Amino acid sequence: MESSQAVLVSLRRITRAVDLHSRRLEREVGLTGPQAVALQTIGERGSLTAGDLARHVHLSQATLTPMLDRLESKGLVTRSRSQSDRRKVFVTLTASGQERVAQAPALLETRFQARYRALPDWEQSLILSALQRVATMMDEPGLGEAALLANAPDASASERQG
Repeated sequence: MESSQAVLVSLRRITRAVDLHSRRLEREVGLTGPQAVALQTIGERGSLTAGDLARHVHLSQATLTPMLDRLESKGLVTRSRSQSDRRKVFVTLTASGQERVAQAPALLETRFQARYRALPDWEQSLILSALQRVATMMDEPGLGEAALLANAPDASASERQG
């Protein structure tokens, strides 16, 4: 197999692993991957503005808003406007949201990070450098990171459509 083909096969394996993990999350706790990441982030950081949350989870505001609508309708988060700046909307976990975060299996990111950190520094640098290079090679002109992640395989069709 040609080297470039082997790279593409590896990328498909990564995409598939992310997709399978997201499906498992949805089946076990009723959350998509991006929803679980958003809830975990709010749980770790406390109440955040919607804009700050979007930056922390690497999603566009346009993708995050309908996702928050669904999380709010499930009773997992609440949104409230800032008293000092009505443009700011704060997102907070409800008690039910805190329980859901506690029940969720380890996120793929958590497992990956533990394995990655166990590697020697030189190997971590090599992987990071190679993936950054591949990501740059695959970039569409004018397409930012948030737009890429909004269309990532772990964002379900319902996440992207609102």
